Amino acid sequence: MEVLVALSIVAIALMAGLQATNALTRHAQRQSDILLGQICAENELIKVRLARQMPGVGDTVIPCTQAGQDFAVALAVRATPNPNFSRVDAQVLKDEVPVLRLSTVVGRY
Repeated sequence: MEVLVALSIVAIALMAGLQATNALTRHAQRQSDILLGQICAENELIKVRLARQMPGVGDTVIPCTQAGQDFAVALAVRATPNPNFSRVDAQVLKDEVPVLRLSTVVGRY
């Protein structure tokens, strides 16, 4: 009987360790996705800022591949009360799951 109790305690401890290891692995993957998604979002926002004209109001989806992983950047350009500025939101998606969102304001040059 004592051996069964000891084995069940060891099994519970091993299951807790396994769950902690899985959580660390998921966190590391999420951190990697956020870093790569940030690169994609910043690239698209920089393209908008470097363009010589104001972006058109509307939504576009742009594919982005970083480190062999496929992301999609959904750019949403919205008008602001001041016609000299536009708000640009870049939401990064991986397999249609939101990863990251960055926003900026673009002005006339």
